[in-house]
Amino acid sequence: MSEPEFQEAALQYVRKVSGFRLPSRANEEAFNAAVEEIAAISRRLLEAVTPRRRS
Repeated sequence: MSEPEFQEAALQYVRKVSGFRLPSRANEEAFNAAVEEIAAISRRLLEAVTPRRRS
């Protein structure tokens, strides 16, 4: 996965969980921080797991 793909997946997740397509100014900082954290966690997960073997 590329960095933009991690960001897009994280953005979709945060939108789904928060119920906001776009956050208000009051919530923008928390929304963006969540996107960044989830993208980083997703990246670490994929770096840590062993890829599936193809049969």
